[in-house]
Amino acid sequence: MPNQLRADGRLPESLRPFKITWDPMGFALSSLIVCTGRTAVLCSVSLKEGVPRWREGKGQGWLSAEYRLLPGSTPQRQQRELLKLSGRTQEIQRLIGRSLRSVIDMDALGERTLLVDCDVIQADAGTRTAAINGAWMAIYRGCESLVQEGLLTKQPVTGQVAAVSVGLIDGNAFLDLDYSEDSRADVDLNVVMAANDSLLELQGTAERAPFNRTQLNKMLDLAEGGIQQLHASQRAHL
Repeated sequence: MPNQLRADGRLPESLRPFKITWDPMGFALSSLIVCTGRTAVLCSVSLKEGVPRWREGKGQGWLSAEYRLLPGSTPQRQQRELLKLSGRTQEIQRLIGRSLRSVIDMDALGERTLLVDCDVIQADAGTRTAAINGAWMAIYRGCESLVQEGLLTKQPVTGQVAAVSVGLIDGNAFLDLDYSEDSRADVDLNVVMAANDSLLELQGTAERAPFNRTQLNKMLDLAEGGIQQLHASQRAHL
């Protein structure tokens, strides 16, 4: 790995600063703003009695996630997606939902739905991974309050999940890309992992050039180390 500093002064294996601001939304079950460098995502969780029709009568809950870029989150104003979601938005919110459902005990939730909203306040790359990291924390704290209120008998969150991006630039692997790096990366890889280092999802694309197994392993090693740090940060902020 090259021993070189990046534009923001980080080493190739370093994460961007991770920061949480709790409860910006007083009426949500739980909410926070997660910042990774200049990327900021508002994550909120609401509880709805009942589940989708196809899940009724099974005694199990459900989790649904929505993701949006807010109009002022990028240098050029984003149009609100009202009637039709872009393919990118649908892909990202499905990724968020799958990642979070993997660590939820739906039986413990009962026939209730957790509604997770991830709204990007400022986008400097890594919005989907930041959304997963923040949403998991919001869900955990929100479900804790449901247990304390007696609505749930036990915490339905059975594990921890975090995500990070890795990229190849000029053949070198870098962790947690910002936009200046992401926009010129040859390969972009998003990695989602549980706390036992098991992989939940990989999204890898050869944007400019193909990559080989050795390079993939190097990127996964970087991601694993970064996610272990993110798991520790999540626990510290809880």
